[in-house]
Amino acid sequence: MGRICEICGKRSKAGNSKSHSNVKTRRVWKPNIQTILTEIGGKRKRINVCAKCLKAGKVKKAVPVTPQEG
Repeated sequence: MGRICEICGKRSKAGNSKSHSNVKTRRVWKPNIQTILTEIGGKRKRINVCAKCLKAGKVKKAVPVTPQEG
């Protein structure tokens, strides 16, 4: 799986860098993709989500399971 947000579909974009002398070279803008553990339909699953979707609350992180004390 590449750098694609599974919520909004955000992916890498290509374009040109333009220097002061107006020389253009190809470059890529990559999204801030995070792999998070979430609960979907009662099951835990790892998905790739962009930081913007995480901040907007479009997906909720799963609470980590801790061993019981005692």
